[in-house]
Amino acid sequence: MPKQTAVLLTGGAGYIGTHTALSLVEAGYLPILLDNFSNADPNVVSRLRQLLGVSAFVISPGDACDQGLLGDLFERFEIQAVIHFAALKAVGESVSQPLRYFENNNNALLAVLKAIAAISPDRLIPLVYSSSATVYGDPDQVPISESAPLRPTNPYAWTKVIGEQLILAQQIADPFFRAVILRYFNPVGAHESGLIGEQPQGIPNNLMPYVQQVAVGRREYLAVFGRDWPTPDGTGVRDYLHVMDLAQGHVRAVEYLLAGKCSEIINLGTGTGRSVLELIDAFSQASGREIPYRFTDRRAGDIAVCYADPRKALSLLGWKAERDLASMCADAWRWQSRNPDGYRQVSSAQEA
Repeated sequence: MPKQTAVLLTGGAGYIGTHTALSLVEAGYLPILLDNFSNADPNVVSRLRQLLGVSAFVISPGDACDQGLLGDLFERFEIQAVIHFAALKAVGESVSQPLRYFENNNNALLAVLKAIAAISPDRLIPLVYSSSATVYGDPDQVPISESAPLRPTNPYAWTKVIGEQLILAQQIADPFFRAVILRYFNPVGAHESGLIGEQPQGIPNNLMPYVQQVAVGRREYLAVFGRDWPTPDGTGVRDYLHVMDLAQGHVRAVEYLLAGKCSEIINLGTGTGRSVLELIDAFSQASGREIPYRFTDRRAGDIAVCYADPRKALSLLGWKAERDLASMCADAWRWQSRNPDGYRQVSSAQEA
């Protein structure tokens, strides 16, 4: 039996990392999950083992900022590609703790780039970088293409812009280095098994997990920030993307790079904007529960409309989002209803 191609996932025990690990295994890869569990629950490992088996992936506790550890993993597992997820990600927290965000997010990427450079050109290890649609800020027009101006409005988004610049600079310095920068929009949902999903720390920063917690009774109501945006129903419009579609996008990016293709910057999104009220209605239908909400003032820094032009992803990666909003909500509800307190509670699927 041929040896599996090993792919290192920094921050691999997080929300997107775990779902990407599932897709990588399905595609025949061996995911090596590096995580310090600062933003992930260790209980997720047992859930992954339930879904994949004990030997289908490797979990390596540790910090992505540790260049020595990265180099050791590269050699021990003969890593062929890296997907770099590891980063602090709460926009509001980045505003109150900007230095922490710049230090952590950019130092982790620097460590990865240095570890890759230490091996090149003897062994070429391409990189898939987890960027964000937040780099676009308030766009001039929608849908947003990869050539749109970058206008970050918070420290988190700035860490992603700086990360992209570090990668682009290294591409100039090292002609052997190749990377795909993925700018993705609003990941939501969960694996269809209901065993893994999104578990925010504290009060959720994003809309979908907040709606989920209202539906399951952990929050009294949802605050809708603004009802006078220039949109069809007055609420903000975003591009919601099923996390399993997003995971598949990372697999396609790895395959693209391992085939020797050139570096690229690529949006991952559905290309369709959905309003806050549309999402509330869809989640109410999926859960069979009313989602109480109250309108409040707009938040500083929010924008009216943001959704992707995903044509480049289809052209280069052969990727497009397959799951609709109803599927996103149904899978998110299955996860939340079976795990009202996240990984801290045994799911009904496990009890059965």
